[in-house]
Amino acid sequence: MSVGASLGLIVPLVAVHLFVFYFGILADDTPPVGLAAFAAAAISGGDPIRTGIQSFTYDIRTALLPFLFLFNTELLLIDVMPLKAVFVFAVAMMLFAAATQGYFLARSRIWESAALLLIAFTLFRPGFWLDYVEPPFNDLPGTQLIEMAGDAPANGDVRFVISGPDFDTGKINTRTIVAQLGAPGDGEERLKRSGLVVMEDDGKAVLEEPFPGTTFFQILSEYDFYGDTPVEITKVETEAERMPKEIFYIPALVLLTFVVLMQRRRQTVPAF
Repeated sequence: MSVGASLGLIVPLVAVHLFVFYFGILADDTPPVGLAAFAAAAISGGDPIRTGIQSFTYDIRTALLPFLFLFNTELLLIDVMPLKAVFVFAVAMMLFAAATQGYFLARSRIWESAALLLIAFTLFRPGFWLDYVEPPFNDLPGTQLIEMAGDAPANGDVRFVISGPDFDTGKINTRTIVAQLGAPGDGEERLKRSGLVVMEDDGKAVLEEPFPGTTFFQILSEYDFYGDTPVEITKVETEAERMPKEIFYIPALVLLTFVVLMQRRRQTVPAF
């Protein structure tokens, strides 16, 4: 989570747990652990390493799913209609399997497999393309944090970026923080209740060291709050109003229709 926060990626804790969990499952059929691959090789009489590599090609979807958990939490049914998510992701998974196996309605050409991978990726994460068209956040000066905290609704949150020297190396690190604000009130007081003390100094929003036992004490322990360079809030990020990301399903489905029409000409076995 710390690595993601340094890059501006804030993900639910359950997504991080599932990221680790799925990679633990993957170890069962990939070298050098590959217990399932060794068992299968013992039964078939094949080479265990080659068996593990081959099994990984069949199971590569499991290696990619954890990354999708992080970049699209809709896979975990967070803030989404379950029926829509199940249908879209089921179609995307089948297309991904068809692309990696090299067969859809007929044996796929290289460009068709590449197209199917592109379609599957778009269905899994349409927000990737939307971020290129419209930025996800509006950037405000860090000095507006207290005002934004005061204007936030009850149990709302504020998202901001801090910058400061590393405690061990002195190198300037940046990190994205989301603070839960709780009950309405004065912005400075709401931030203090969440564990953050913010002061304005020389036109900058300076962050004081969080008190022991508060939410951010451990999270921000890597920063040197007593050096010559202060830990400051560089910007506040507010969600931008954007078009629905599902708009990118349309070109993906158009491309899928084209692939289907091309493969039906070569189809010798009924699909169903």
